[in-house]
Amino acid sequence: MATGRAWGEAAAIEADVPRFESGCYQFTILRPAQELPPLRLFRLEGGTTDLSALRGKPILLNFWASWCAACRMESPALDRLYRDAWRGRVHVAAVSLDEDHIERLRHLRRRYKPRLFSEHLAWSSHDAGFLNDLLPVPYTAETLKRVVEHIDQVQTALGCEMLLENPSTYVAFAESTYAETDFIAEVARRTGCGLLLDVNNVFVASTNQQWDPVAYIEGYSLASVREIHLAGNDRQADEAGRPLLIDTHDRPVEDAVWHLYKLAVRLVGPVPTLIEWDAQVPAWSTLAAEAERAETIMSANRLERRRAVAC
Repeated sequence: MATGRAWGEAAAIEADVPRFESGCYQFTILRPAQELPPLRLFRLEGGTTDLSALRGKPILLNFWASWCAACRMESPALDRLYRDAWRGRVHVAAVSLDEDHIERLRHLRRRYKPRLFSEHLAWSSHDAGFLNDLLPVPYTAETLKRVVEHIDQVQTALGCEMLLENPSTYVAFAESTYAETDFIAEVARRTGCGLLLDVNNVFVASTNQQWDPVAYIEGYSLASVREIHLAGNDRQADEAGRPLLIDTHDRPVEDAVWHLYKLAVRLVGPVPTLIEWDAQVPAWSTLAAEAERAETIMSANRLERRRAVAC
């Protein structure tokens, strides 16, 4: 990271410069003061910011990339600094060094040739940088237009169907005008994309938002489902003592999620199923048992369907 001209006063204020949790400065104070060259940044919400308008003021200019582990680690501290504006004394600007996202996706598909390709209905970057989480969106006409445009852009560029995955959510936006299932169905209708039904996400969001998970699955656009995900979750409580589930992917699928999976398979049919386990990975025998349980449910459904056809 580098700073603009105003850090020429660094010798006087260095003791008061905020530090990150490591206790170290993770940015460079320029000595002697250097003139920041003309720089215009594109903003995520549209429009530009011309840093020359901030001439003579302290600027923290952060260059980051989503593939940079250190960038992701420091992002929360930078976000706090950005939100607090450090008592009005420092202006924070972040510049992404990522390659074009769609070009990287095209390269990934060419290299690995996956049968299915999916993305989450979520966002994870803002002016302050990359936020290491999948954050919810408001279900409004404006968001619908943006999501449809992005999916159309991706599917056209890659020449293949993209699957959209339902999110695990912990809060809801008051301005939402669509139910989540209706919003996802409308996206699928307008774009022709497929859907990925994450059953654990259904259970997590339904518990946190006090929805009916069975009604959610029954109301989902099931004809568009091409893949199903399962995972474990962590049970916590919010400040009011109500259940709060976190989509952690670090433990076995719980029984309630298996019951919902049986319902989904009965309604959708046996589609490719992925059990996500990203942390605290257990012995192979445990993972194999989880996979076998999913296969048993799908096999039973195939048998039922054959019997129904025979009758």
